[in-house]
Formats: sequence, structure tokens, C-alpha cells
Amino acid sequence: MTRRSLLLGIVAALRKEQLEGAHKLLDEAAANGKVGSAVLLVKQGTSVVARGFGKARGADEVYLLASITKPMTAMAAMRLVDQGKLSLADPVQKYIPEFHGGERGKITLKHVLTHTSGLPDMLPENEALRKKNASLKAFVAGTVKTPLLFSPGKELKYQSMGILLAAECVERITRMALRDYLRTEIFEPLGMNNTSLGLGPRRISDTAQCEVPGGDNWNWNSPYWRNLGAPWGGAHAPAGDVARLLGYFLKPVDGPLKVATAKMMVTRQAEGPTRGFGIGWMVGAEGFGKGCSAATFGHSGSTGTVAWADPARDLTCVLLTTRPAEQSKATVLNPACDAVSQAVG
Repeated sequence: MTRRSLLLGIVAALRKEQLEGAHKLLDEAAANGKVGSAVLLVKQGTSVVARGFGKARGADEVYLLASITKPMTAMAAMRLVDQGKLSLADPVQKYIPEFHGGERGKITLKHVLTHTSGLPDMLPENEALRKKNASLKAFVAGTVKTPLLFSPGKELKYQSMGILLAAECVERITRMALRDYLRTEIFEPLGMNNTSLGLGPRRISDTAQCEVPGGDNWNWNSPYWRNLGAPWGGAHAPAGDVARLLGYFLKPVDGPLKVATAKMMVTRQAEGPTRGFGIGWMVGAEGFGKGCSAATFGHSGSTGTVAWADPARDLTCVLLTTRPAEQSKATVLNPACDAVSQAVG
């Protein structure tokens, strides 16, 4: 064995040991009740390691992705940009005429896709609408009237309702439900055959159950929420399909999007105090792992999900769990991503 072969073998062993450290962390989290179910998928090049933890029914189990849905919705809008049916410079009001008054007319498609619109993350009446099992059209009706938090383009503030208006533009232009447009124009071409906006053909019992209190008709496990298809947080998928989505942006080819468009989506377009955004994607190492490069892109979700890709190392990580992020970020999500990001040189 040459010195180079020996060194490569040592490096490989260290990587394996560190990845096993992430596995151990998740095994212990499941055993200690910090998380009920989780799947971790790590991919570098053509090598993939995927494992389920706790109550997971295998590495292919389907999870409610929460805000990892947002880049999918952004892709739908950008496909229309590629086709000349939309422009990032277009005022949202052009496609949603009732979105008028004050500075609303200044809000462009780019503003709503980069979290710089001035719209709120959630409506003040969000909980009331959910308790009534309101339709997405009711959320749109609330969003077109809700006060802006700041002048468009002046700040970056995370805004799920901006993503909702981007989705509404897509539906009005295509005259298709967003869930159908995503399935035919994005998911199927990328081989994401087990991904759906909304529950799709599944039963709720076929998916991982979020660890939230029961007894109401609007929580993350309710038929209402699982079937609503919220464009800011209603997609379902297994880790493998999420990895395919990230893989497309790691090495884009002409397909659902033009190569230049895919690259633009994972390039910083807006900068906040702690987080940069491309088009739909979070960009930068913040929140993805201590070993990640500045070129890392991805997204996290409030249901306890996180997915990222580091182009500097051709490294992809998808971690899907059932414990809400506000409870698991510090104890499960961040430590596991740190372990993975530091496992591969």
C-alpha cells in the first residue's frame, strides 16, 4: 500500500467515524425522547448513506416538510420566468389586481421570493383561519389587505405570505392548482415521484406523525392541514426526494429550469442581519453546520426538518424529524448537522 493510499484510507475511516457520531446522536435522541422519529440522508458524489431512527419505518418514510416547501414554490414561479410568462421585476399587482393601495404596487415577484416584500410571515388572523379550516383563497384574501411591515425592498424579513402570493400568481397564470403544476412540471421531471404538495394519494397514517398535541382540527397532523397544500409549508416527501431536489441545484442541467436560473436561485439576492437568501433558498453556512462553506444553500422547516447542500464538497444532508424545530433545533437538528458538515473534508 502506498503512502497516498494509506492516507486516503485514514481519511475515509475518520469520515465514517464522524458520520457514525451523527447516527449515535440521533439514536440517543430517539432513546431519550428528544425525537420520536427521524431520517438522516447524507450524500457525497455517488455515495449515499440513509438511516431511520426511533419510530421511523425506514429511510423512505414520508414527512411533512414544512418550509422546505418554499423553494419548490419558487421553482414553479421561476419556470414561468424562464418561459417569459413572468418577470422578477413584475409587480405582484399585475397578476393579483386586488393587491393594491399604499406601497403594495411596488412589491415585485422578486420581493416576495426573497423575503423583502414587507409582508408578514403569518397573518394576524392565521390561527383563527386555521381553526375555521379556511381555504388558501381565504389566506390570499387576508394577505392582499394586511398592512406592510416596511417599504418593499428596504429590509429582509422572513415572510410566508409573500410565498403565498407568488403561488397565487402561478395559479392565475397557468390556471392550474399549484399542487398539479408542481407535480407535472417539477417533481416528475426530477424523479421526485413520492413528493406531493398536500397529502396526495396517501393516508395520514402512511406518513410520520408530527409531535404536537392532538384534539384539534387544524394542527400539523389534521386532515385539514395535511390536505391544504400550503405553498409555504405543505409539501410531503421522503429524504431521498429532497436530496434529488438539492442535487438538481448542485449540478443543474436544462430541465425544469434553465441552468442560469437554477444557479441564480442559490446565489445571494438579499442579505439580512443573520441570513442571506437566494430565490426561495437560504444561502450561507448559518444554521446548516459548522463545517459548511459560504456557498451552502438549503432550507429548514418548523416541523423539525432541515436540508442543505454544500457545493464546495458536493455534500448533501437531509434530516427529517417529527419533533418541532423550536424544541429540537438546539438539541437535535443543529448538533446532527454540525456532525455531518464536519465529517467530510
